[in-house]
Amino acid sequence: MGTRMEVAQLEERMNIEDYRKLQGLFLDSSGSPRSLSRTEFVDQAWSSVGRGSKEEYGLLFDSVVFTQEHGSLLVDVNAIKEEGRVDWGGLSSFLLQELSDKVKNSRTRSGPRWKPVRTLTCPHRDPVQKVLYLHSLGQYLTVSKGGTVCLRDREDMSLLHTHRLQNSTVTPKDLWVTDMVLLHNAHKIAVSFTSKEVCFYDILSHQDFRCKYKLQGLMFTPWCLDYWVDPSDPDQAVLTIGDIGGQVSALYFTSAQISLFERLNVRTDSDSADIIQWDELVRGKHRSCYTVTHRAHTPAWVRKVRYLGSLEAFVSCSTRPQCSVVIGWREKESRSLRVTSFFTKRGVWDMDHHRELNLIATAGVDHQVLLWNPCVTSGPVCVLSGHTGPVTAVRFMQAEQQLISYSKDKVLCLWDISRQLCVHRLAGVFPKTQEDTHTLLFLHEEQHLLFLSFNSLLLLLERKEEKRSSSHEHPVTCVLYNSLFRQAVSSDSASSVICWRVDTGQKVKQFRRCHGNAEISTMALDGTQTRLFTAGADGEVKVWDFNGRCLHRMNAGLGRSVDISQVLLLRRSVLVMGWDRMFTVFRLHSFSQSYVEPSEWKGGVQHRSDVLCAAFQPPQTLVTGSYDGEIIEWNSSTENALKKLRPLTEHREDTHLGVNGKEDADISIAVTRLFFIPGRTPKGGADLVSCGGSGVVRLWNSAHSRLVGQFTAHNSDLGSIVMTVSPCGKYLVTADREGTLKTWDIQYVDGTSGVPTVCVSLSLSLLFCGCDLTACQFQLPNKHYYLELHDGITDEPPKLLSSFRPHLDRVLHLETCLHGNRLLVLSASSDCSVALSYLRGDNVGLFGQEEQWCLERTGPLHPQQEAERKQREEGGERSPPNETLPDPGPSAGGGEGGVKDEGEDCGSNAGHSRKHLSR
Repeated sequence: MGTRMEVAQLEERMNIEDYRKLQGLFLDSSGSPRSLSRTEFVDQAWSSVGRGSKEEYGLLFDSVVFTQEHGSLLVDVNAIKEEGRVDWGGLSSFLLQELSDKVKNSRTRSGPRWKPVRTLTCPHRDPVQKVLYLHSLGQYLTVSKGGTVCLRDREDMSLLHTHRLQNSTVTPKDLWVTDMVLLHNAHKIAVSFTSKEVCFYDILSHQDFRCKYKLQGLMFTPWCLDYWVDPSDPDQAVLTIGDIGGQVSALYFTSAQISLFERLNVRTDSDSADIIQWDELVRGKHRSCYTVTHRAHTPAWVRKVRYLGSLEAFVSCSTRPQCSVVIGWREKESRSLRVTSFFTKRGVWDMDHHRELNLIATAGVDHQVLLWNPCVTSGPVCVLSGHTGPVTAVRFMQAEQQLISYSKDKVLCLWDISRQLCVHRLAGVFPKTQEDTHTLLFLHEEQHLLFLSFNSLLLLLERKEEKRSSSHEHPVTCVLYNSLFRQAVSSDSASSVICWRVDTGQKVKQFRRCHGNAEISTMALDGTQTRLFTAGADGEVKVWDFNGRCLHRMNAGLGRSVDISQVLLLRRSVLVMGWDRMFTVFRLHSFSQSYVEPSEWKGGVQHRSDVLCAAFQPPQTLVTGSYDGEIIEWNSSTENALKKLRPLTEHREDTHLGVNGKEDADISIAVTRLFFIPGRTPKGGADLVSCGGSGVVRLWNSAHSRLVGQFTAHNSDLGSIVMTVSPCGKYLVTADREGTLKTWDIQYVDGTSGVPTVCVSLSLSLLFCGCDLTACQFQLPNKHYYLELHDGITDEPPKLLSSFRPHLDRVLHLETCLHGNRLLVLSASSDCSVALSYLRGDNVGLFGQEEQWCLERTGPLHPQQEAERKQREEGGERSPPNETLPDPGPSAGGGEGGVKDEGEDCGSNAGHSRKHLSR
């Protein structure tokens, strides 16, 4: 009988419509239930559903019968008319039990372990009102009620700088800060005061925090603030203000990076700040800013405000039961708000929003934490009970799909949202204070840090790092997929290469000291997948077979240590680049010797800066990218430069802070990765994609030598990014220095922008039907993404499919691979790990982890395979292999590269091969 794993592969490929077709098979012509024999079930299911093979349906039938015969299912035995027959009740019960076990196993999580509570040295003498993290500086910023600002180092939390905010409107003893937000795209902070004003301070000159603007004339005292920036257009931003009069006001900025406000009448005070009157904004005198408001909370105080960009709505809360939570929806092409209110028994102190699940969590005065669907006002979708005192703060852990809540009786709870259970409870570790203590919660999820303030006391809770598997002992520099051996190949900074089984995550072989003590910076495979090229910091590129023999040594650095960024194989030559304005070329005929010297490139030096990357499009199109953002197209046959491509930002003065906190204009346009998009032609739209500094991805049309589109894939403060394109040309994967991966659908623009996401039920039935917690959305018609050429350059991003964080540190290399019928992502990181993930964001595991995995779930299929699968055909075309290098016979490495076997020999794993399409 077939294995359960094989059955699971079939059932997880089926959708709700397929299950309806299956259910229909168990009804006769009159609509009465019936049972089916094995032959009847296999033939009818295969022809009706049209998914999978007859063998798979046979395995499914056998599994159901086997389980029934051994009494594992609580089904009516009398419903089975004859031995070896199955009805719908038996089949559905089997599938539900299988899914229940799988859900239970996948969601068994232990609570986090915390390090001892740490009290931070704090100069504040009054309550701490806000904690912020400044990405560009790598520092934490705190502000107290009296206006004292402190900067702390991210690593050791040491106090770096203390400053008293200046506000000449009131005397220092009457100064009272109510809230603060970071305007990261404008390099400012906005601070609200009880003097009915909001002041904007520059943080670039953080030694003095100079006040740039003062927004005055507010009707009520502003109590809470929120700031949102459009990820696709940083000039578009929204500052939301909640006040003690029950009013929610929003300022829409249209050119935030240039100037927040216009200088209509130059009015300044003793702080040299421009005075902006609220009435001027309401009357529309500032073209760069306009306002919207609602007063649904009146007369209660607004305790918290949030603008949800995905919904184009404002969420706010108060302790008034009738308007505990209020959502102000923006009407299309209008500045008015449509308001909906949510009722609770005693009101709400705090609230938070989960972006992927589209859930709102509220901290109730009635001791309860409630989860709400923004589109359903009748009642919460979930009640989390467990606190014995009023809940004062809630924070979602976005990546973990967990929720932190804190109550007045000094109890911290961690909730698993999917199971609706408290998985961890922390009490008895917080300081004894008065009952009316002001408590603040700030979660920095990426660093696993939780700040809690008790009046002027600031505490830090740091999550203990769980024992994490590592694939290598040193930072991983590159990872490739070998389709011939169905293995992943990774390299590290200690000059080791490891081969891994993709099916299980097991180590197969390890090559040590491939380049002595020199780091391996990058690798490449030839077209036959039998030769591995490794580039070392010693200036050599070596060619290996998968038995550990060094076949060739290529003198790329001419005896010098150089930084090699890429090795690219053409039809009759090998290009090596990274340290010079010119790339080094090795002719194929030179590989008759074990030690290979470079040849001269006929096109000469054309770049003005170091060449970092290249891409090849058969039959003879070669493109190279350099540090200064220039892309040059070559004819690889004649080796002549044909044309140059540059972004329009070439001469723009870029003042963004670099990775090291210094101004760096070049890195923002450096090209670090280049890919031709498979299936695209230069006669249409974008056929070439590049990425590099400032988190920007650019799309080019190579035929017309022009930039057609660009978008910001990751925060510009995170510096340079890496990327890869799937073999089918449909998906783009990007990654940054924090270990975050994002998957984009570059066939379509996002058709769900601004559309409310419907919160899905957390029941087993929806999971059984194949619903994903992030997938239930109102869909708008998609349109093709850059498949046609248009005038101008568009900043519209493609559809973001997933964002996940499989690594703790910088991702150095990405690779997509078609493994069987699964499209997977391989990622190599400085955290010494190689991760395998599905495109949708589910993490399969880390290579080398103690627990082996089985690839049961299927990811997105190659479009050609999808069409063939629908026709119930198997197989696909193979790409023609490149020319291979001759084998000189004896090892050229002199025995310096040892090999350690930790499994079967690679040759024994060779089966049906699929050529590596992404290179």
